[in-house]
Amino acid sequence: MSQAPISPTIRRAVEADLPAVIHLFSIPDEGNLKTDHPGPPLDPRYREALAAIAEDPNNGLFVADVDGRVAGAFHLTIIQYVANHGGRVAQIENVIVDPSLRSRGLGEAMMRWAIDEARRRGCFRVQLTSNKTRRRAHRFYERLGFVASHEGMKLKL
Repeated sequence: MSQAPISPTIRRAVEADLPAVIHLFSIPDEGNLKTDHPGPPLDPRYREALAAIAEDPNNGLFVADVDGRVAGAFHLTIIQYVANHGGRVAQIENVIVDPSLRSRGLGEAMMRWAIDEARRRGCFRVQLTSNKTRRRAHRFYERLGFVASHEGMKLKL
């Protein structure tokens, strides 16, 4: 029997949300290679990063709030291009939903909110990356209309 869908409130993360967000990133999961440790104490670099993100109008860490609890999070960045006639692209990163609340509409609500925000901001494309091992996540993104059109690469520094 499936559980009832959940309708979260999507909002910008605030400092008080950081312990919950970092905790979500620390949960072992399919393809989650992050080594975040939720503390306590909370590493001050998390607060510094959130402050820098909050100062940039083209960056945002957003949370899915369910009854005052952080149930998911994602990072949305608006990239201004010179190519594509000076168009904008929305980049979604670090998408996470509390494993105990998955398959209840939270991830879809977060992605639909991000897509709507991208449209509102005049973006011509929404893009994201996902670890190749995250097969379940890939199926989820494909259901939302995302297409695996590019090969991602990275260089560790």
